[in-house]
Amino acid sequence: MTDKVTSNSRDHSLFDAELSGAVLNMHLLGRLVRWLRPYRLKLVLSTVLVLIASYAAVVMEVLISRVLVDYIIVGKADSPMPDMGMIALTIWVERQTGLSSLNSAGLLFFIVMVLFALAGHWHRLTLTSAIVKGLRDLRQDLFAHMETRPSSFYDKVPVGRVMTRVTNDIEALFEMLRGVGSLIGEFVPFFVALAVMFSTSVKLTLLLLALVPVVGVATYFFRRSSREVFRRVRNSVSSLNQNLQENLSGIQVVQLSGREDKNLGVYTALNKENRRQEYRSINLATFYGAFNDSLTAIGLGLIIWFGAGEVVQDEMTLGGVILFTRFMGMLFTPVVTLGEQLNVLFRAMASGERIFQALDWDEQIHEPVSPVTLPPRIRGKIEFRRVSFGYESGNPILKDVSFVVKPGEKLAIVGPTGSGKSTLIKLLGRFYDFPDGMLFLDDVDINHLHSRDVRSRGGVVLQDFHIFSG
Repeated sequence: MTDKVTSNSRDHSLFDAELSGAVLNMHLLGRLVRWLRPYRLKLVLSTVLVLIASYAAVVMEVLISRVLVDYIIVGKADSPMPDMGMIALTIWVERQTGLSSLNSAGLLFFIVMVLFALAGHWHRLTLTSAIVKGLRDLRQDLFAHMETRPSSFYDKVPVGRVMTRVTNDIEALFEMLRGVGSLIGEFVPFFVALAVMFSTSVKLTLLLLALVPVVGVATYFFRRSSREVFRRVRNSVSSLNQNLQENLSGIQVVQLSGREDKNLGVYTALNKENRRQEYRSINLATFYGAFNDSLTAIGLGLIIWFGAGEVVQDEMTLGGVILFTRFMGMLFTPVVTLGEQLNVLFRAMASGERIFQALDWDEQIHEPVSPVTLPPRIRGKIEFRRVSFGYESGNPILKDVSFVVKPGEKLAIVGPTGSGKSTLIKLLGRFYDFPDGMLFLDDVDINHLHSRDVRSRGGVVLQDFHIFSG
């Protein structure tokens, strides 16, 4: 017997839902860019729009604190605090329109608010459009790839595992990419606000920044705890999908065997395990969010305590204190959002690995480099010559099988279940490679024929059939 490597000798245990998954896999992200590259103009436009919206968000806070409070209410227009040119612009609007200072500031605030809303909305539309189209192409390529995997692959890999990659894992990538767009929209105001805060009060800014490492440490421990938790969540979801698919696709067998209650018990156990893992992930994320909320409250207390003293000593204006309270959200929100996005990131990295593992799974029937082409109408001679085959290594179904079916002859093969009757048809249709022996169709070695050519010349009616929805 020869040691010819066949498609059904592949180690399918590697195709598993539990992958280690690096927290940030740059190689994986680089591969993902391939599907987003055709929509790069939309992504560039989305980036420009989020920059505009972020700048408008900062300007709105300056209009409230510096123009409304300091210039109009308190009357300190000459404060050294930066106003991003808004006081001068308000004065210009007063002179050009004849409106009062309050109405001029209100008009500017309305214009900036509309700009913020339109730019933000357009940013989300263009970003979502690019992501959806890119992942649509990825899903299409993944489906086309899995559709060409041989029968030996689906004999060893549960269909539920494959379904999880095409559905749940693609959705996880969508959530991650959309979250990246949100982070950009959070971090641009962060740096602008930080610059304004430093120019207003270095001491108070440093006090607030001292809280950032605390958030970083909390995020680090959250990441360590979350990695294994979310990996188990993905595994439990995949097991649920696998069990559901197998039960629904074989529902007639389940009902004929009277296994409804037993199968329900198995599904209930899997569902409870999924719920337990989901609760663990929810509790972990909730604790992390509550901790960050507490830090925000501490930051607000620092602003009130330190800022009030600065106002009394005439070293900071009332508008400056208000500006810090307004900017505090811009300072802490990106860090908090980043921590929350780690949840999505962990899921997406594992999902991305699973998707590209499926795309890289190159198992297929060995096709000839220069295949022989059969005529449109074949004679129908079939010859098995000492063919041996087994679905699992070391467990042969066919052993040294030889027979000839001449054109026009009919052959009936009978035998107990598992004796290899259907296997003969599957080998004839080139659904499997076989390690030993030769199989001829019209005196042509079937290994010299392309599988599509072989299957287009004959028909098979299986005992188990599947009817697709029309």
